[in-house]
Amino acid sequence: MDRKRIYNPSSNESLTDRRVFNGNPHGILNFTKAKYQWALKLWDLMEANTWFPKEVDTTDDVRCYAHELTQAEKRMYDLVWSQLISMDSFQTNNLADNINPYITAPEINAVLSRQAYEEANHSKSYAVMVEAICDNTDLIYEMEKHDDVLREKNDYISSVYAELAGEVTDEKLLLAMVANQILEGVYFYSGFTAIYSLARAGKMLGSAQMIRFIQRDEITHLLLFQNMINSVRTERPDLFTPEMEAKIYDMFEKAGALEIKWGKYITQNQIMGFTDDIIEQYIHYLIDQRLVAIGLKRRYNVAHPIKWVDDFSKFNDQKSNFFEAKVTNYSKGSISFDDF
Repeated sequence: MDRKRIYNPSSNESLTDRRVFNGNPHGILNFTKAKYQWALKLWDLMEANTWFPKEVDTTDDVRCYAHELTQAEKRMYDLVWSQLISMDSFQTNNLADNINPYITAPEINAVLSRQAYEEANHSKSYAVMVEAICDNTDLIYEMEKHDDVLREKNDYISSVYAELAGEVTDEKLLLAMVANQILEGVYFYSGFTAIYSLARAGKMLGSAQMIRFIQRDEITHLLLFQNMINSVRTERPDLFTPEMEAKIYDMFEKAGALEIKWGKYITQNQIMGFTDDIIEQYIHYLIDQRLVAIGLKRRYNVAHPIKWVDDFSKFNDQKSNFFEAKVTNYSKGSISFDDF
């Protein structure tokens, strides 16, 4: 598969002919004419959700980190930022270098570009938090050089992306979309939940607020790749062979094992409400949700073990700031999975 041409005036591709990949695009982005209406909805939602790291007040978190966190909580907090920094760094480059050059629907190109900006914005938010709060900024940014478990996770994620790059085929690009769905819908969640567990105990409330902004973005990114995969299923059902589905299940199984290991490692059964058993069940629950969203069967059939997490992550339909009980308008974007 070749990278798409930036400008192709000889193209006579119609909207009906347009494809997620292997199309023949003109190279002109026209928001008034789009085949994939879900992409336009996502663009509007992502635009409405625009936020900036400086919106979050970290003043109380500086004091809390220094004087209220236990050593186990402080260790977990530092490791969470190290991992999130790595993943958003990977994703900013992966979207621009490995995915978008081969996508031939201009409205999807636009949303992927918007996502790449948001991933970079997340990196900016991590810098704000780490610089303001943590004891050793350089260590957090270079933690993978000193922590074998973090290095193992980063090595695996980056190796999957590297394997799916190089000479790109239809099958490889589909698997790359699945890898992105896994990153957006599984790999981030131990870190998110770890920060919410601190907030549930009344600690690091500013950090939890930052994670809520970030997670709201990640939900739109997850929806983007789920819709890309499902659109490809419609256009290229021949790609979804039993062999391909077996590869997808294997990717989710390996990702789940890695995320469970990471969640247990950062918490070490010392974080209230976040035990090893809960971590394992929660990751298996998330995997089932992600599989069903792309037309596959559940693997684990388990219930959501920590529904309080969902309350901590919500922006919508709230009349006040969840943590400060001050009147705040969070109606920037309202996410309904039914819309996609």
